[in-house]
Amino acid sequence: MSYDQALADEIRTVLDGEPRVTERRMFGGLSFMINGNLAVAVRGSAGILVRVGADAAEELERATAATRAVMGARVMKVWLQVGTDALGTEAELSAWVRRGVDHAQSLPPK
Repeated sequence: MSYDQALADEIRTVLDGEPRVTERRMFGGLSFMINGNLAVAVRGSAGILVRVGADAAEELERATAATRAVMGARVMKVWLQVGTDALGTEAELSAWVRRGVDHAQSLPPK
């Protein structure tokens, strides 16, 4: 599966200056990792996956357009799918990427 290159470039711009960022192809797209922990991923043309943790995922699913990510038959507890329609502005994308980065930074480095 290919991913949205333009969206990946926008995420790179948001992450510019963030220490210890690496990129890795996975989940049928491109994942951005902080200290070896997944933070956000561009997945196909469906938008982005954001790792936020279980408590935050529940709250954000209620309060935003994000939904729990589904991989195969599994509903992911700590990942949210954010569609491209909810990423219309630079500020919206930046806020979602920042959520993923903040969560990744809260985890022990790998």
